[in-house]
Amino acid sequence: MKKRSMKRDVIVVGAGVVGAACALSLASVGLDVALVEAGVPARFSAQQRDLRVYALAADNAALLDALGVWASIRSARAQPYRRMWVSDAARPETLVFSADDFARRELGWIVENNLLADRLWQGAQAAGVETLSQTRINGFEQRSDGARLLLDSGETLEARLVVAADGANSRLRELSGIAVSEHDYQQQGVVAYVQLEKPHQHTAWQRFLPTGPLAFLPCDDDRLCSIVWSLPNAEAERVLALDEDLFALELGHAFAGRFGEVRPVSKRVAFPLKRRLAAQQLQGRLLLMGDAAHAVHPLAGQGVNLGLRDVAAFHQSTMRARTKGGDFAASSRLQRWARERRSDNVLSTHAFEAINRVYSNDSLPLTLLRGRALGIAHAIAPLRHALWRHAAGLSA
Repeated sequence: MKKRSMKRDVIVVGAGVVGAACALSLASVGLDVALVEAGVPARFSAQQRDLRVYALAADNAALLDALGVWASIRSARAQPYRRMWVSDAARPETLVFSADDFARRELGWIVENNLLADRLWQGAQAAGVETLSQTRINGFEQRSDGARLLLDSGETLEARLVVAADGANSRLRELSGIAVSEHDYQQQGVVAYVQLEKPHQHTAWQRFLPTGPLAFLPCDDDRLCSIVWSLPNAEAERVLALDEDLFALELGHAFAGRFGEVRPVSKRVAFPLKRRLAAQQLQGRLLLMGDAAHAVHPLAGQGVNLGLRDVAAFHQSTMRARTKGGDFAASSRLQRWARERRSDNVLSTHAFEAINRVYSNDSLPLTLLRGRALGIAHAIAPLRHALWRHAAGLSA
């Protein structure tokens, strides 16, 4: 068995958006970091759009800016949105957030997954992170002063700290025996790109239907949107099987014809919707971040935002330790990070689940109440502001 001689400060497993951001953030404060990815790192193509997109919140755009990658992301293809429009198909009331109300140029940005992951991977390499792709983890051992990873190549890597950012089906979480609670929503998220007859008005649109929420997210072309349509499993399979004309008709009808004619311009794919919540985000020398710790319903667009907030909180903790000459991996410091992040993540996860349950059904009492709740939230400015600031990570 081969063994690498150097013991790193941190090994990050998983080079998606959260893992690559974590590796870059830790390298930026002078730590010796390795980034391990089981597959081939995502690559951005200007000619082909990634079906997986995120509504990136203001605080996380600021994090990416501090890490030196945001300018490259924005110049490639990041679409700002100035409004968020939320409605319930069963009621006329709407909840609208506008950048003007908050004295901002935008509320957030719609960004493709592979663009974020690509720029963060490149940024990590430029910052001196050792990157290992197509490398799987076969074993994991912990000691009081660090941890060891056994790679499929037979090599081992050692570090004072290991970060699991390897997704909802985390291999490291499994090897560590960390329990996870799971709830299957019996839904799938159908995603595609569509061309609109009417411009999207730089607005992120969401409509709650009895079958689940439907979102139209604006792209850099003012008549192009990415859609995320949450549907029960059988309904999702039916929608996937429709020809383009029928799919366009159903999609336009689901949003009450707001955009005029809607025309699909990409393939359609679907992914299962499940809630997964790890019992803990810290076990000894192992930290869980992103979907490895908390996979949530996509209705609020907060999945990657919660993961990047895990990164930002640990980045701040590490910077404070380095500035004061303390130990970034001290047990008390790690426990404080884990306690604060798990509290926020558990609250957010169950809040999204409650919203989905209330709005994704046709119960008459709930139908009468929920639309009214949107109208009240829109009418009361302080409440509307508080809701947006929390979603944007600016509530503190």
